[in-house]
Amino acid sequence: MPGLVAASACPPSEEMIPAPVTPPPELSDNWKAWNEFVEANPETGFMQSSWWVDFRNTCGFENFGITLKGEDGIAGGAVVLKFWYADDHCFYYIQDGPVLPRDPLAAEEVFSVLLTEIEERRETEPGTVSHLRIEPRWLSLPNFVRGFRAIPPLADPYLEARDTRCIDLRPSEAAILAQMKPKGRYNIHVAHKHGVSITEDTSEQGLADFQSIYEETAARQGMRAKPPDYFQPLVSVFAPARHRSIFFAEYRGERMATALVIYFGVRATYFFGGSREVHRHVMAPYLLHFEIMRKAKALGHQWYDLWGIAPANQPEHPWRNFTAFKAKFGGEEVHLVPTLDYVYDDAAYDRYVAQEKRPGVAAARSDAA
Repeated sequence: MPGLVAASACPPSEEMIPAPVTPPPELSDNWKAWNEFVEANPETGFMQSSWWVDFRNTCGFENFGITLKGEDGIAGGAVVLKFWYADDHCFYYIQDGPVLPRDPLAAEEVFSVLLTEIEERRETEPGTVSHLRIEPRWLSLPNFVRGFRAIPPLADPYLEARDTRCIDLRPSEAAILAQMKPKGRYNIHVAHKHGVSITEDTSEQGLADFQSIYEETAARQGMRAKPPDYFQPLVSVFAPARHRSIFFAEYRGERMATALVIYFGVRATYFFGGSREVHRHVMAPYLLHFEIMRKAKALGHQWYDLWGIAPANQPEHPWRNFTAFKAKFGGEEVHLVPTLDYVYDDAAYDRYVAQEKRPGVAAARSDAA
């Protein structure tokens, strides 16, 4: 890839982006170009967008970015989050990335330059950087990625699901229904028969109802729920670009199930949600997700990502219940490479592991039916 040039990503100063305000600040040209690049790339996701970075800033993360440009524009890069887990120790975190070209030789070159740029940044930090964590949307590990440690799911709070189920929305609606498990199709029919209806509501009341149903589901599953101050900024930050919505399934005027959906690129992602224990016979969650699929298809998205299932061949995994629920919608399991850590400082990394690796500390998925 001749002419590959490393440039500061969005914003040019590589400084921490301020928390979102009302009205939201105008995006810089660099951010606009980067967002367009990643949204057009199916091998990355919304966690490389400016909106996700704004949201993570509200959670205590700083960030910097690296954009690599070739003769035809942006060739690759990464938004790198930074989290200080102690006064003088931090780690770097690339979610849904790094973003590399599809050509293997070009990808290797971009990856090498990225690591070099990140290393130069590390040398300027006022404290110790224990490790670099990456979570790319790779189905297999490229042979040029060496020296990283594979991190198991739920190992600590700072990682995302690497196993998911995706429904192809490109076929006809009838074909989408036909590829579901018979029980999935039947339960959608049951919900219709009982008069379950689907609404969208991102108002203050909608957020409160979402939180209530989500927390009830988490408690039922024995999982730790994320607090309201996680979801409010998330919904707010993604609002200007219309990249999010909250759906509800209602029965006799009561909201029975909910889903927070992120729209980005080819995918609509079921990020969080849950359902109530009462009136389970009306099968509200099944109609909820089918109607979300219909909406996402109408908006032009190609896949519905159910975001988070148990890893393959782990029938006793804590996520087994909602994994079975999601399987009824058909589609295909997607198993990405594990979370990968590149350790810069062994002693600092051991301190990080000792501090963060507690059983069940990660807020596990709590979106089962």
